[in-house]
Amino acid sequence: MQLSVKGKQIDVGDALRQHVETQLGDIIGKFFSESLDANVSFSREAHMFRADITVHAGRGLVLQSNASAAEPYPAFDQAAERIAERLRRHKNRLKKHHQEQPADQAVIAQAFVLNAEQADDMDAGHDNPLVVAEMTTPIEMLTVSQAVMRLDFGDLPALMFRNKAHGGLNMIYRRADNNIGWVDPSDRSKA
Repeated sequence: MQLSVKGKQIDVGDALRQHVETQLGDIIGKFFSESLDANVSFSREAHMFRADITVHAGRGLVLQSNASAAEPYPAFDQAAERIAERLRRHKNRLKKHHQEQPADQAVIAQAFVLNAEQADDMDAGHDNPLVVAEMTTPIEMLTVSQAVMRLDFGDLPALMFRNKAHGGLNMIYRRADNNIGWVDPSDRSKA
């Protein structure tokens, strides 16, 4: 495993670096036999330490986790526990996927649509919203369950993908109640 441990405006000593290497090596070793790339960064936010972990598991699979605590060791341990839980869920999904056919995608779906009045109300207060960040990213061809795994692994708020079932663009997102929402737009011109 190629591991990079860095500190942003803090000194990462040999003991912390060894702790990270041991813990992350044990966690990743349970689930992956081949070597992976991992980046761990520590930073200080006011009186708290923040640990950010990014694991590149190959084939476009990136797991991210972070945690904050009063000391750097507990912050890392909490973030590492989240990575371990995501890896465990990924392994269980892969086992389940190979044992049985995936469920009908409609079971997972819950789409929401803003009507014109709601959209106008949202736009009324914001004449020219500021674009905070721009980036280009490929839109991958995935099943809904694969997209949910990517959303979960990357700790992302939303993910756009091209649905393998019909080739159309879909969006999944994490709702306020921590469930996953799925937007599968229909082409109303054909109806």
